[in-house]
Amino acid sequence: MKQDDPNKCTSAKLIRFNKAKPIHHQSQIRNKMIVLNPYSREVLTKKDRKSICDYGIVAIDCSWNKAEETLRKRFKGINRKLPLLLAANPVNYGRIGQLSSIEALASALYISGFEDQANEILSLFKWGESFMTLNESPLAEYQSATSDEEVFKIEKEFF
Repeated sequence: MKQDDPNKCTSAKLIRFNKAKPIHHQSQIRNKMIVLNPYSREVLTKKDRKSICDYGIVAIDCSWNKAEETLRKRFKGINRKLPLLLAANPVNYGRIGQLSSIEALASALYISGFEDQANEILSLFKWGESFMTLNESPLAEYQSATSDEEVFKIEKEFF
């Protein structure tokens, strides 16, 4: 959405390192892609692994200051929110749910069973390892959950 400082934009860095492709128009989002949207009603679980593997995953990169107006509308694709996690990025360190795009993507990858890919993209950031350390236990629990109810129970346990 080009709402953030390009020097601090985690998505831009992923694109520079050929770890992600930019999407410039909503029409580029396919119907079966998983779209990470914190305002979705449904939580991402390992059940979404097949869609991620077959069609991909989309993070809508926008400023948290404009997130509500940007993300309240439903995007094409399969919208999913992430379970609660702690941010490790320098802007929102320690805040629940205030993840950068890279943290969101890494979380989705980890929860859906792509741990190596999650760690690979986080390794591009000096604070990436901190994200995994802060969220090691909840991520492992979320990875085993198969329903929204199980995820909510895990969230209550940790947060």
